Amino acid sequence: MAEQDGQPAIETGSPRLTWVKSSASADGPEKDCVEVATTADRVHVRDSKHPHPSLSFTRETWRMFLGSRRS
Repeated sequence: MAEQDGQPAIETGSPRLTWVKSSASADGPEKDCVEVATTADRVHVRDSKHPHPSLSFTRETWRMFLGSRRS
């Protein structure tokens, strides 16, 4: 599914990716974790407890998201 107007694409059959857990994720019994994987042109995000589907963003959209959090 293609990204439109800055909205993420929903990936149901992601390619083999190396997922990294957020350092800000909870470490308690719930173990709430956000995981991120990158490719040359996309950033993929998922919930480790429910990994499918994942969201996929262009690198530009991801940079804008991170930049908006600093304001």
